[in-house]
Amino acid sequence: MNDLAGKHIVLGLSGGIACYKAAELCRALIKEGATVQVVMTEAAEQFITPVTMQALSGRPVYGSQWDSREPNNMPHINLSREADAILIAPCSADFMAKLLHGRADDLLSLMCLARPIDRVALLLAPAMNREMWAHPATQRNMAQLADDGATILGVGSGYQACGETGDGRMLEPPELLEDIVALFQPKVLAGKQVLVTAGPTFEAIDPVRGITNLSSGKMGFAIARAAREAGATVTLVAGPVSLPTPRGISRIDVKSAQQMHDAVLPLAAVADVFVATAAVADWRPLNATDQKIKKDGSGKTPTLAFAENPDILATVAQSERARAGALFCVGFAAESHDLLANAQAKRVRKGVPLLVGNIGPATFGAEDNVLLLVDAQGTQDLPRASKVSLARQLVAQIARRAGA
Repeated sequence: MNDLAGKHIVLGLSGGIACYKAAELCRALIKEGATVQVVMTEAAEQFITPVTMQALSGRPVYGSQWDSREPNNMPHINLSREADAILIAPCSADFMAKLLHGRADDLLSLMCLARPIDRVALLLAPAMNREMWAHPATQRNMAQLADDGATILGVGSGYQACGETGDGRMLEPPELLEDIVALFQPKVLAGKQVLVTAGPTFEAIDPVRGITNLSSGKMGFAIARAAREAGATVTLVAGPVSLPTPRGISRIDVKSAQQMHDAVLPLAAVADVFVATAAVADWRPLNATDQKIKKDGSGKTPTLAFAENPDILATVAQSERARAGALFCVGFAAESHDLLANAQAKRVRKGVPLLVGNIGPATFGAEDNVLLLVDAQGTQDLPRASKVSLARQLVAQIARRAGA
């Protein structure tokens, strides 16, 4: 799957040490299927050579508005009209100030000013010292640029080339790639609040042991990412998994089913869509011990008693908001056999308009999946694909069914 197949990106480099990251970013964009035209300022050439960027992009690099390779001598018009998006990475404080005032004294700033605003997005990946980033002038400039239609991609925090530590680092290439991919996804959930649960829960037996399951959380994380790509504000409640948080998503980490229940209920009270992807344990040990249960050499085994965990999905689905249609609930069923019958029964039992089923042992930890959608009208198969691709298909189904 190439998420950027058929897209043409102008990658602009302004002056800054973060230009070294632009090389990896260029390569990542091309691997994702995009074509990339690199445009560099004179300052950028002090940090990385046009030869490097030409080798990576497979295209001649542009730097001058007087470039004689263009028959009409208008590279600012030609290059901006060919683009699906212009990404400035790194974008220095100086270059942002230039854009703010509409100055156009080099090819890159001229292109930004000449681009068709209604169809060529402008994305800025700032990169600068922490004091420059925090300066009121920079913050004012960014706010105005956003009002003018540019998308500010934010910054990272950490060690800087100057030796200081703080905000202002350019985002890493994988983060920027995720934002570019998101740009081109249909915004079918724009303005919606989406709540997603993902991963397993862990029910403690003692301080070092517990009951859990093999859910990796990958499907739920993919759904959270796809919902954010679709324009939603997304909150992800995650059980104990080792997955990075998708870009632009608020994450709450929990362990037990009770903790997940307590985190979900207040969030569901303001959400528009609830997708219960988490594989929540049905039972928990009734009396978890404060100390590790030890073998005593007698050969006797401990006896465990269990209590039923709260049913998160059913509780939310039976809430007043859900019954009134203000909250669209989606359940998941990870089965080991008889998927259709079990999924249909679970949908009715939980009282949700849409139930998504899969065979758990066949997908736990994998990068792909096969889904079965079950509603009151019947069933629909989503054939095997990557979990991200399936998540996007599911989000489109949710948006249609929820009337987004």
